[in-house]
Amino acid sequence: MSHFSSIKTQIRNLTSLKSALNDLKIDWKEGPSPVRGYQGQTSQADLVIEQENDYDIGFSWNGQHYELVADLQYWQQPWTVDGFLQRVTQNYALHTVLTESSQKGFAVTEQQKNEDGSIRLVVQRWS
Repeated sequence: MSHFSSIKTQIRNLTSLKSALNDLKIDWKEGPSPVRGYQGQTSQADLVIEQENDYDIGFSWNGQHYELVADLQYWQQPWTVDGFLQRVTQNYALHTVLTESSQKGFAVTEQQKNEDGSIRLVVQRWS
């Protein structure tokens, strides 16, 4: 019986996910690689975050989006699973908006992180 849990996300772009993890100073390695779990069990993932306890966190493509794959009993991050996903998702969204805006000819004129953790972003395009 597998101990792995899969948590759905709205993450669809691997490049933005990598940038989000880099912003959070989370080391990752590109897959496909095995995610190590309970009693030597593994699950394949497209991106793997190795933990010091030898139980990994992975992001695996399910055909529509990336799912977080991990044995949650051995979660060893500075945040809860929800807190981790909130931070990753926020940074992922920022990178997605920056990439899409740039491709459409917009430039960032202001970027500010607010006290509540939200990010204020102003972009503009000259015609």
